Amino acid sequence: MSANPQANPENQEIDLSQVSKRIGKAFEDFSTWIFRGFLFIKKNVIILSILFIIGAGLGLYLDKTTKVYDHQIIVTPNFGSNDYLYSKVNLLNSKIKEKDTAFLKSIGIKSPKKLTEIKIEPILDVYKFIDNKPENFELIKLMAEDGDINKIIQNEVTSKNYPYHKISFTTTSITDSLKTVKPLMDFFNASDYFKKIQKVYLKNLERRVISNDSVIGQIDGLLNEFSKSSSTVGSKSDKLVYYNENTQLNDVIKTKNELVQDKAAILVEMVTVDEVVKQNSSVINVKNTESVNGKLKFVLPFIFIGIFIVFGFIRAFYRHQMAKHTK
Repeated sequence: MSANPQANPENQEIDLSQVSKRIGKAFEDFSTWIFRGFLFIKKNVIILSILFIIGAGLGLYLDKTTKVYDHQIIVTPNFGSNDYLYSKVNLLNSKIKEKDTAFLKSIGIKSPKKLTEIKIEPILDVYKFIDNKPENFELIKLMAEDGDINKIIQNEVTSKNYPYHKISFTTTSITDSLKTVKPLMDFFNASDYFKKIQKVYLKNLERRVISNDSVIGQIDGLLNEFSKSSSTVGSKSDKLVYYNENTQLNDVIKTKNELVQDKAAILVEMVTVDEVVKQNSSVINVKNTESVNGKLKFVLPFIFIGIFIVFGFIRAFYRHQMAKHTK
């Protein structure tokens, strides 16, 4: 005998019948809801049309009069001023949120009310971070042993020390460099402490250039003497053999090349460290079309109609409930 009792066919038929009735009732309720929706639209078609026209007109007006523009400045903080720069940007953003127009005007912003936000973020470039910096490369390797390399690269502490950073700010009207970019850069560079470091740093670079020039001159003199002394036919082969065997000439030439490359790198660096926060490039007046910016003529009509429909359903629900209580 089977331990499991067989299912009763009559019970199965009852269950299927109940399921069929529920599906039919649900479909009927949905059809009724759709029909009431059509009746609601038909009854209020004039009001809905007026709301659509008002919303489209108001949205078109706001799109023309209210515009948002994005601006970006790519900068390089020098002399370890990364944290200083981030604190300056955060201070500015808090003043903007507080609508402290007096402070913003004091740093040279011409139209402080039109400045709505400012923020800073690093440009993730791990290759520049470790370029010619063995200590940074070893640091990345050490940190990667204990965690995900992507998280380490994007970590706030690590990312603050990347060479390039993007400062983004938004305004509600077109601006120019003199009105916003220059005052911002002047504000970021207003640090007596880092300016003192800058002076010492530039003097050290100048000394390195002078020292390299001096050594390069001595090497050139040595090579000229060797060239003169080897011009004699009798001594030419002896000198070549001597220098080839001892590799002294190759070492001297290699040293000169290294000094020339170092001088070239220094001259480039002197261009980049002429400011505490160096402005590399800027892009201004890029129209912001994110979110509903520039799309209010399409969004507002549906918002107005949606609000009217919601209130209509609330009113119908209230009447229905009141009718049930008055019975």
